[in-house]
Amino acid sequence: MGFNNLDDSREGIDKFLKRNPDTSFVSEENGVLTGVILAGNDGRRGYIYHMSVSEAYRRQGIGTKLVDTCLSALEKEGINKVALLVFRYNEAGNAFWEKQGFALREDIAYRNRTLCEMIRIDT
Repeated sequence: MGFNNLDDSREGIDKFLKRNPDTSFVSEENGVLTGVILAGNDGRRGYIYHMSVSEAYRRQGIGTKLVDTCLSALEKEGINKVALLVFRYNEAGNAFWEKQGFALREDIAYRNRTLCEMIRIDT
């Protein structure tokens, strides 16, 4: 499940990209958008916020290339550790991130608080 809100709007993504101009990437083939990764950092830790590869282009190495490119960009910015969140029920996503070397942390209780009304949707 996710949240449908202004952060995922064109304006929200534009704001994010202006704040993180060198760590988010897209993949395209013959003018078709095939994948995207949105990442940034707080000066200390890197965070991958979203990554998606179009279903028709999965299992072709696009996701791995996006992750590698993103991690290299974060490393160039002096970031040594990168985190991300994946829903527990997202078996394919969890398998992908495990394959990319991202370890599962079971010692953390993730908490969040919304500051405006949001509509929760399945993703």
